[in-house]
Amino acid sequence: MPVLKSVSSTFAAASVALAAMVGAPAFAQGGNFSLELNAARDAGEGCRLTYVATNNTGQDLEQASYEVAVFDQDGVVSRLLILEFGRLQADKTKVVQFDLSDMACTNISRLLVNSVSECVATGGGDANCMDGLVTSSRAEIQFGL
Repeated sequence: MPVLKSVSSTFAAASVALAAMVGAPAFAQGGNFSLELNAARDAGEGCRLTYVATNNTGQDLEQASYEVAVFDQDGVVSRLLILEFGRLQADKTKVVQFDLSDMACTNISRLLVNSVSECVATGGGDANCMDGLVTSSRAEIQFGL
């Protein structure tokens, strides 16, 4: 009998935890805004960065943009950029390219998302695009928070 009580207590605790997760907002339970640095290729005298942005926030975004710090090979911040992704529907993926003029890709060691520049939900109001931000990189350049 004590085993059944122990199992039912565990089941009850798991049920409470599951109910709390189900009732939580999308960002809190893994709904996110993901940014992947998909590619970095030299383009003329500069570097072309290709990003894949996926809006899994559960809400349409009228505007989404991030401030990103660019670090050179010595770890020094060489510039701050605003990456504008524009309008992103919920559950939509968008590919966007940005050109960094006068900076070869091999001179970039790291890209850091410094802050949200703008994040507006459709219909007005700010959306929380930083807490649910997930970053990754397929390029040789580090990309993250």
